[in-house]
Parts: sequence; structure tokens; C-alpha cells
Amino acid sequence: IVDASVGVKNGADYCCEITDETYKNRIGSFYAPSSCLLDTSFITSQDQRHFFNGFGEIFKLALVRSPDLFELLEAHGEALVRSRFAPDSSTPHIVAQRIIDLSIQIMLEELGPNLWEERLDRCVDCGTFSKLLEMAATSELLHGEAVNVDGFFCVLLSYARGYIGMTTVHRILNCMKSLNLPTSSNDLTEELAWQSCEDAVEHRNGEQRIPLITGIGESICVSDITQDELRRALELIEGFNTDAVYSGKELILKRHIC
Repeated sequence: IVDASVGVKNGADYCCEITDETYKNRIGSFYAPSSCLLDTSFITSQDQRHFFNGFGEIFKLALVRSPDLFELLEAHGEALVRSRFAPDSSTPHIVAQRIIDLSIQIMLEELGPNLWEERLDRCVDCGTFSKLLEMAATSELLHGEAVNVDGFFCVLLSYARGYIGMTTVHRILNCMKSLNLPTSSNDLTEELAWQSCEDAVEHRNGEQRIPLITGIGESICVSDITQDELRRALELIEGFNTDAVYSGKELILKRHIC
């Protein structure tokens, strides 16, 4: 509803006979729709996992572009999970509709002036790592799930660079959890992460152009992420999943970080 419906790309996956590799959305067209019919009642027809999966694209926009959208998800996310965007006593209809409308508005503001992607520094391109993550042989992640794993990985890259503090990291993590979005995957390895950076350079005119947040709803594109930074962020993710201790100011791993 908030992503593909208002997008202009029509992509197709294909398998290369020479390398026997599958490439996601590598061929297709740019074709803007003349109009879109958005029926939010469709949301309630989805099974639980696909419903949660739909939050991935909405949360991405909140993270890199809109503090207002983030605050709406933070305040009402758990209630929306229960109601599935249907109006009830804990979720006024105006809130659910505002989240959808704001998400679409942000997407249109980002896509409209740059329809043919002549400007490649795009905050909505925060799917640098999710593309290959979705295509991993053992991956069972849905698109929105992969986008969110990518998003949290980039949050930790931002933290490691000093762009944001650990309090912000935890605020983001708690909101992701309230929406039942995954934040890690065994398929997100150092090799896959670096390959994703190389893939970005190939398809973004010679630069990584990876969006990193400098605050909730604020982002910049960087092109100098190193393998050491990727390794550090992966260790931080592991710390969140295993033996991390949050002191209130800093994430301390009980094991040595190289």
C-alpha cells in the first residue's frame, strides 16, 4: 500500500545462464501509474506474518525521513498490531489512516522530483544489504523483514560512527520489537555485507551511497564504509542477541571486540 503501489519501478528477477546466479530486480522498467486504488481493508485479510512484514517499509521511512511517523509508530505500534489498522477503542481510525497517508506522502516526496533516479543519493535506498539478504540460498525472510534487518544493521553502523547514541539505538530497537519486526539474520554475514557494498558501487555510479541515520528521521548518504565497520556492526548485532549488557550509556559486550 505504501511502497509498490506508489512506486514507478517494475522489476523482474532473472537467472544468469553463465554464472547460474539469480539477480533480484535487475531488469524491468520505470512506469508511473496513472492512479492507484488503496483499500486498507485488505490489510485485515493478511496472515499474521505478512501483516508484520508490511511494517518493514513503513518503519524504514520513519527511520530515515520522518520523526513524526516514528513517534506515531512508537506510541501506537502495539495497538495497531492488535487491531490490524482497523479502528477500535485503543486505536482511533485517524491514527491508522495518518500513518498510511504520511508514509505515502513521504514516498511521493522522495520519488516525485527524482522519478528517473538522476540523483542517486536517496534516503529511501536503505535496502543496500536486504537485496542480497533476500536472495541468500538459506534465507526465508520476506521483503519487509529483510528491509528491517538491513535497517537495524545500518542503525548500528551509524552508532559505531558516532552519529547516534545508544539511547537512540534502544529506542529504535524497542519500536521494532513492538511491531514484531526481526532485527538480525544468520544470513547477514561479513561476506554478504561487503558484497552488498560492492554491488551498490556497481549500480550507484561508482559510489556506495548508503543511507545512515544521524538521528531519528534524519539521514545522510555515505560512500566510505569499510569492512572493519561492517565487522564491528555485526559484532554489535551478536551482542544484542547474546551477552550484551546495556549500562544506560553504552553497550558492553562481555567478550573482546577486535
